[in-house]
Amino acid sequence: MDIKTENDGVWSSEPAAGGVNVYSSAELDVSTADHLVVMVNGILGSSTDWKFAAEQFVKTIPDKVFVHRSERNAATQTLDGVDVMGERLSQEVLEVIKRKPNLRKISFVAHSVGGLVARYAIGRLYRPPKEGLSVEESAATIGGLVPMNFITVATPHLGSRGNKQVPFLFGVPAFEKAAVLVIHWIFRRTGRHLFLTDNDEGKPPLLKRMLQDDGDCYFMSALRSFHRRVTYSNVGCDHIVGWRTSSIRRNIELPKWEDSINEKYPHIVYEERCKAYDGEQVSTDGDTLNDLEEELVTGLSRVSWEKVDVSFHNSRQRFAAHSVIQVKDDYQHTDGVGVIQHMIDHFCI
Repeated sequence: MDIKTENDGVWSSEPAAGGVNVYSSAELDVSTADHLVVMVNGILGSSTDWKFAAEQFVKTIPDKVFVHRSERNAATQTLDGVDVMGERLSQEVLEVIKRKPNLRKISFVAHSVGGLVARYAIGRLYRPPKEGLSVEESAATIGGLVPMNFITVATPHLGSRGNKQVPFLFGVPAFEKAAVLVIHWIFRRTGRHLFLTDNDEGKPPLLKRMLQDDGDCYFMSALRSFHRRVTYSNVGCDHIVGWRTSSIRRNIELPKWEDSINEKYPHIVYEERCKAYDGEQVSTDGDTLNDLEEELVTGLSRVSWEKVDVSFHNSRQRFAAHSVIQVKDDYQHTDGVGVIQHMIDHFCI
């Protein structure tokens, strides 16, 4: 039996299968809400990290969304590897869909390494188009649902190994080289995936394999199937994930930004729509590490992205930017509220 609590018109229930479902307490809203929004936490996190955002989504569009805060990968389970976590998440999503048969659409909102986990999971959930049916019936799906929004927040899409990709290492080459050698002691298999040092059975690093469809994992087909793909990135003060890796850009592509004058979104300083680009990989003069990062940028740029850059440099909470951007704690991280509102206002229903 589900454990349910109600707060300000929003139900939160904990099904036996795990996770937390968040939805309107109005019966009419529940019957019409056909858009599943899956929220995924980052490393050493939990479903509670998305509590504020989930409730805001439901309060704003109660008759449209049914939010599921994933809990299959929490705390030390987030150290098991992107692929293992992705498999768990895909199974969790299928269980949610099975329990609520009126769902028609699906979106993902993921923080930090959770964005990589979500990319893996959709590759497993992808169902190719069917032949001989109408256009609507033959479209590709994610777990049988129409893919709408794929949103990542401070996610290291290019990994964490490149120069200044982990800001707390200060861009010092010696520190960054040492991190490569010891990261698996701290973050285990997930650390290997983030620092691109995994070579399971002689295969290329997982993040490189996720640039294309790989066997029964349709990584890029799944990503391409979404109506929109969005990155929210901290331009600075995020000591965990650098701006370049979270916004899928080369150094020369990082934009010049100015303080926001928008009262509704006071910390959003730059927005960009990037069309899909099938260009050739840029030469990096034989530097293996830079070649790999360039390959990741080039591969992920083959689909379009909306890129939203965020700055908390004038905020008292700036040193917790990695958590503030998702409002991990709605008492301590209030400066991120505008980011969540921006996400909701631009959400494709």
